[in-house]
Amino acid sequence: MTADRPVGWRAVAILAAAIVVTVLGAAVVTSFLPDGLQAIVFHSPLLIIVLVTGTALVLWRVSLGGRPPVG
Repeated sequence: MTADRPVGWRAVAILAAAIVVTVLGAAVVTSFLPDGLQAIVFHSPLLIIVLVTGTALVLWRVSLGGRPPVG
């Protein structure tokens, strides 16, 4: 699937705002966790695992591009 027109500043700004809201929401949700769970989130490799996994999924999705599914 390809875009009929190039991506504009408005789409980029909306995506950036959505990312900021998501990160702030995660920070708020984390602040409500008990101290023990906060320690796991902040003092273990959990965040790194989540970021690496998310990045891998995004790159995999982008690499598929506009190719039709096989099968």
